[in-house]
Amino acid sequence: MSQELRLLEGLPPEDEQAILDLLRAYNVANFGERDRRDLAIPIYDDSNEVIGGLVGYTGRGWLYVQMLFIPENMRGQGIAGRLLRMAEDEAQARGCIGAYIDSMNPDAVKAYQKYGYEIAGHVGPLTAGNHVTWLSKRFR
Repeated sequence: MSQELRLLEGLPPEDEQAILDLLRAYNVANFGERDRRDLAIPIYDDSNEVIGGLVGYTGRGWLYVQMLFIPENMRGQGIAGRLLRMAEDEAQARGCIGAYIDSMNPDAVKAYQKYGYEIAGHVGPLTAGNHVTWLSKRFR
């Protein structure tokens, strides 16, 4: 079997999908079905426009918070905690045992710790001098 390695700056969508399909098949064969279910809690303003919120998913017994954004004028009011609690409650209803999240924002890391998340690791510094920090929280 021959192969050719090419360094590219971009990849056609169908080639990216081919790699993703191969990875997913490998993961299912080795780790079982992923049972992924999306989860979103948007924040709407008076005009019914999305101004922030939480986006994530559950799968393989864990909640992964992909994005959490609170508008500047709403920070410090406990909204992040409310979003996390709502997501965690739903994750537990789906049978999850924990949650994880990552952030480059030191203030966000402190907030997540306030809500029971513990640092699981980090990498950096990045070019801006900050780090990526991974945090997790066990429900039981």
